[in-house]
Amino acid sequence: MNDIAKRLVEIRTTLTETARAHGREAEAVQLVAVSKRHPASAIRAAHAAGQRAFGENYVQEALEKCAELDDLPIEWHFIGALQSNKTAEVARRFDWVHTLDRVRIAKRLDAQRPDDRPALNVLIQVNISAEASKHGVTPEDLGDLAAEIEALPRLALRGLMALPAPEADFAGQRAAFAAVRELARGLPMALDHLSMGTTQDFRAAIAEGATLVRLGTAVFGPRPPAA
Repeated sequence: MNDIAKRLVEIRTTLTETARAHGREAEAVQLVAVSKRHPASAIRAAHAAGQRAFGENYVQEALEKCAELDDLPIEWHFIGALQSNKTAEVARRFDWVHTLDRVRIAKRLDAQRPDDRPALNVLIQVNISAEASKHGVTPEDLGDLAAEIEALPRLALRGLMALPAPEADFAGQRAAFAAVRELARGLPMALDHLSMGTTQDFRAAIAEGATLVRLGTAVFGPRPPAA
């Protein structure tokens, strides 16, 4: 068994134990393996070990991997900041977008989604900690954005995504994720996903209802330096 396969076994065990510790079924939590800057060969190894969902932050890097791994049934998640000039490729190649926070981007994705593909699954990114350095809609503007996205026929609004400010203690981590969960509950449409939790805080995210956790280093090891 290679290192990636071993890490995946360990991660799946941890996710299962964490979910059950908080009264949840293991199947309620899905791992999105963040493959940013890792080679296609690493993704292939993870896929061979049973991993199917992979998250990419950069469009061009992702497209190269999509082409190289086109023989595999991979579920591609876009988890980075999305610019207008990249929406066509994301609409064409990805299955999920976690970081939608503007109506203009939503409309472009909707218009550019190919007719032969199912509706693009999207999550609205919420800037839950009000950090100037991070993307995301404010909680106050969330309802209006969600209503506009829900009306777009080629997008399927599935839930919310958040990347809260780092918190050292478990209670502080839980509080931020709980706020995201309550925002989702307050919307009038039915949502079934919360993309919350990274390597540093996924246990707190699962405790507060995360259904998608985004882990990179825990799966692939240290990230290679940027070129």
